[in-house]
Amino acid sequence: MTNIPEQVKTALRMLSDAGFEAYIVGGCVRDFLLGRTPNDYDITTNALPEQTQAVFRGYKCIDVGIQHGTVAVIIDRMQLEITTYRIDGEYSDKRHPESVTFSSELRDDLSRRDFTVNAMACSSEGTIVDCFSGKEDLGNGVIKCVGEAKKRFDEDALRIMRAVRFASQLGFTIDPETENQIFRLKDTLKMISAERLRAELDKLICGKAVFDILMKYHEILEVFIPEITETVGFEQHSKYHDFTVWEHMSRSVSNSVNSVPVRLTMLLHDISKPECFELYPDGSGHFKGHPEKGAVKAAAILKRLRYDNKTIKTVTTLIKYHDIKFKSRQDIKRVMSATGPDLFFTLLDVQYADGASKLRSGESHINDLEWARSEAVDITAKHECLSIGELDINGTQLMNEGFRGAQIGNVLSAMLDAVLDDRLENKYEKLLEFAVSSVTVNDK
Repeated sequence: MTNIPEQVKTALRMLSDAGFEAYIVGGCVRDFLLGRTPNDYDITTNALPEQTQAVFRGYKCIDVGIQHGTVAVIIDRMQLEITTYRIDGEYSDKRHPESVTFSSELRDDLSRRDFTVNAMACSSEGTIVDCFSGKEDLGNGVIKCVGEAKKRFDEDALRIMRAVRFASQLGFTIDPETENQIFRLKDTLKMISAERLRAELDKLICGKAVFDILMKYHEILEVFIPEITETVGFEQHSKYHDFTVWEHMSRSVSNSVNSVPVRLTMLLHDISKPECFELYPDGSGHFKGHPEKGAVKAAAILKRLRYDNKTIKTVTTLIKYHDIKFKSRQDIKRVMSATGPDLFFTLLDVQYADGASKLRSGESHINDLEWARSEAVDITAKHECLSIGELDINGTQLMNEGFRGAQIGNVLSAMLDAVLDDRLENKYEKLLEFAVSSVTVNDK
C-alpha cells in the first residue's frame, strides 16, 4: 500500500514512535485491496484520546467525538480522524451506542464493525489484520456481517441500507444469513432519519449492479418509499413494453447516465403509472397523464427524503417531460424554453434510458433523439430566443408604448409563443408591431 498519503503515514509514524499501535482501518483498507483510491482514511489506535492529543500537540486537533474516542487531527490541510480501540454499548435508538468502552485490543475494535470487508486494518508496513475473513469475502464478492447479522442490524438499522448499497456499488452478493436478517428487520429503517436514508439511496442507485439490487431488494426501498409497491409486478399490457413497471424503471436506472438527479428521475419517472392505468377494449394498456401526476408524486417523495430544492426541481421537471415526443423544431424549442437549454440535453439522456429499457430487443427511438439533439445544438449555437428575457423588447419599453399592468406580461408571453413557433421574428420593430396588433384600443 505504497499509495497511502504522506499525511496518513505521518500520523501512523508519530503514534508508533510514541509507543502506540496504529492502523488505517475500514473502507480505505477495503478500497486498497480492490485496487481503488480511497476517498478518506480512518485511523485506529490503542492510544487513549488524551494520549492522541498529546502525540499531536504540534498540530491542530478538533474534538469531533472525544467521548467516543475520536480526535480529528489536521496534517498539511488533511483532516484525519483517529479513534481509540473501543467496544460499543447498547444501541437503544438503532443508530448510536449509549456508551463506549476503550480497549487495548485491535480485535475488539474490528469486531464492532458492520461487514467483514470493512473490518480489516492495515499497518504502515502494509501488514493486514483480518480477524473475520474479510479478505476472503472480498475475493468472493460477498457482503457479510461481522458476527451475528441480527445483532449488527439491531445495533444500527442503517446497516441494512448499507449492505444493499455496498452490493450495488461493488457488484457483490449478500451472504444468505445477512440477507435473511435484512428482510426480517427491514422495518427498523423507519427509525432512521431521512437524511441518512437519502445518502445511502444516492450511492445505491449509482452502483454498477443497481438493476439486480433494485429487483431483488425493492422491499427495502419500499419501507421509506412505499409508493414503489404498486409498481412491482404491474403489467403494462403494451406492445411497447416487455417489462412490468418496476422492472422497466429498474432497467432505466441502470441504463441511464450515472448522476444522482438522472438516476432519481429514472427511479421515479413512471411512479404514477398504476393509478393512471386504463385497459382499452383491444386489450392494450394506456397511462394518460402519468408524467404530470408522477412529477407531483415524485416531489412529495423527494421532499420527504429531504432532498434540496434544486434536485427536486430538476427531477420533477425531467419526469414531467420524459414522455414528450418531438415532431418539429418548434416542439424542441418549446420544451427547451420550458426546461432551460442545459436541462433539455439531460432530458434527452432520460428519454434514451427510458426507450432503451422498454423492449427486450433494446430498440428505442434513438434516431429521433439524435435528430432532436442535433436540432437543440443548432438552436443553442444560433442563440435562438427561448425565454421572455431573450426577446428583443422588454416590459419597460412596452410601458413606454402605453401598455399597463398585467397586459405587459400577457403580451410578452404571446410574443414568446409566436417566436418559439417561428411565426414572429425576434426583432424590436416586429415585436412592437405584434404587440400593438394583439390588443385593441380599449385594452390600451
